[in-house]
Amino acid sequence: MATVIRLQRGGRKKRPFYSIIVTDERKRRDCAAIEKLGYYNPCCEPEEIKIDLARAESWTSQGAKVSDRVASLIRKAQAA
Repeated sequence: MATVIRLQRGGRKKRPFYSIIVTDERKRRDCAAIEKLGYYNPCCEPEEIKIDLARAESWTSQGAKVSDRVASLIRKAQAA
């Protein structure tokens, strides 16, 4: 099974809230997650990012791909 670390959208209309999840890459955006790694809230000031970096590293070492947006969020989380 090919896995990917990506965002899963939640929240209400015009107030997005994203969960950072590991899922099968063939599934839709809001499908069931294998594991939830954290969240991203772009609506608060400053943006709120919480990621379990150790688990994300573990999944990437097992071959999980990381989406472009999640890769940039991981870089931001490591810098903070």
